[in-house]
Amino acid sequence: MTHAIPVPLPSALVDHHAVDLKRKNTDGWGVAVDDVTTTSTGEIYALYGVHRHTYGVADDEADPAKAHFGYSLLTRYAPDGTPLATAVSGQSEYLRQDATFGGPTTGLGEDLWWAKGLCVLPNGTLAATGPGDQTHLITADLTAVTARHRMPLRSYDDGPRNPFASWISTTPAGRMLCTTGEYGLYNYANLLDNIVSITDEPLTPTSKPTLRALASMEAEPVKHTEADLRPDVLFNGEPVGMDHRPRPSLTEHLTELEQTAHQWDWRNARLGRPAVVREDLFVVPVFGHIFRGGSRGQRFAFVLVNDKGEIVGQLGGMHLYRDSPFTGFCFEIAADPARERIYHLNRYGLFAWTATGVRAQRLDLEDKRYKLLKHFRLVDCSPAGELILVHRTQHLMLRLPCPASLGGLGQVVEDALRSYAKERTLLKRQWQPVNWHWTDCTAPLHRL
Repeated sequence: MTHAIPVPLPSALVDHHAVDLKRKNTDGWGVAVDDVTTTSTGEIYALYGVHRHTYGVADDEADPAKAHFGYSLLTRYAPDGTPLATAVSGQSEYLRQDATFGGPTTGLGEDLWWAKGLCVLPNGTLAATGPGDQTHLITADLTAVTARHRMPLRSYDDGPRNPFASWISTTPAGRMLCTTGEYGLYNYANLLDNIVSITDEPLTPTSKPTLRALASMEAEPVKHTEADLRPDVLFNGEPVGMDHRPRPSLTEHLTELEQTAHQWDWRNARLGRPAVVREDLFVVPVFGHIFRGGSRGQRFAFVLVNDKGEIVGQLGGMHLYRDSPFTGFCFEIAADPARERIYHLNRYGLFAWTATGVRAQRLDLEDKRYKLLKHFRLVDCSPAGELILVHRTQHLMLRLPCPASLGGLGQVVEDALRSYAKERTLLKRQWQPVNWHWTDCTAPLHRL
C-alpha cells in the first residue's frame, strides 16, 4: 500500500524560536532530510535538520525569536506513519544549554549535526553515523545516547580518536557492513571514506568490534605514518594503513576494466554508501570527481563485492551521460536482500537490477507517468521490500509497495504516484502545513 508520511517540526521548537514558516529557504532557513531507516516490524526512523541564520543578527543574540539556530532531529514513526517520539539536539553550545526542550544536552549536538546516516542494529539500537567515522548509539525510544565514537575530520586537528564508521548497514544474519575513512587520499588532510569492511561481532555501548576490510577505493593515500593505523580495521590480520590495504583498489579495477579509461578518470573519486544485496554480496558506489562547471558524463560505477573481498562484477545498463547521477547529486542506492534486488533513482530514471548486476528495469522519468519521481530521493528499502522515498521540498516520505516481479515495477510506481497525490491532499487538510512545513505537537519530545 502506498503511504505518504510528513516529516514534521516539533511545535515547541517552532513556537520557541518564533519560526516564520512562510519564510523562503533563500532567506537563510530550511529543513533537510538526511536519512531514513526502517525496522523489521515496520517502524520508521527519520534523521533531519533545521537551521536558521538571519543577516544582521549577532551570533550571541539572546532572544530565541531572533537568534540563529541549528538542530538535529530524530523522529520515530509507528508502522502506520504516526509519529511516536522526536529527539532534538542543538548544534551550538548556546542551544545545548537551552533547557526549553527538556534540559541541557551532554555536548552531543555539534557531532549529531553532521550525522548523515541511520541504521537499526540487530538489538534494536539506532546508530547515527557521519563524517569522521563518528557513530552514536541511541536507544530505540530516542531517550538516551548510550555510546559515542568519533575522530577529528582533519589529520592535524586535536580531539578524541575513538572512531567506528561513517556508514553502517546490516546483513540478514546481523553482520554489519561498514565504511571507514583514511587521511591522505589525493593528498587531502581530511578524513575521506576509503575502506569497505564487515564485522561478525555486534556493536554495543560497551564494546566495539574489529572490522575486516573487504575493499579500498584508493590504494595509496599519501603521507601515511604508523599514527594513521586503525587497530580495529584489519586486512589479512594486520591494521589497514600505510601501504597495507585491499588491492586492487576499486579505482584500479575500474581503470583496468574499461579499455578507454585511464587513471585520471578516477582521480579524486568518492566512495558512496554500500548496500547489502544478500548475506555474502554487496554493492559499492564509486563516483568520479565533481567539477564546479558540471559533472554530467563523468565516470561512475556500482561495483559488486562479495564477503571475501572479491570484486565479482558491477551493475550494468547505465549510460554515462543519459543516466548520469551527477545531475542533482543522486548517488544513493538501495537493496532488498530478501529478494536480491538493487534500486537506484536519479533525475533521469528509476533503475532496478538483479543480484547478478543485470538491469531488469529502467523507468524513464521523462514519461509523464513517472515524472513526479524527479522530486524524490531514494533513501531506503524496507525489510518488506518497500522503497522509501523523500520529497526534496515538500518534506514528505513516500513508501512504494514491493512489486511481485521487477517486470511489474512500472505499473506499481504509476499506481503509487496516483495514490500519493490523493494522500497528499488529505494530509494537507489534516495537518494544515504552511509552505509545505509540517508541525506536530502530539509526539513526546526528548533532548539528546
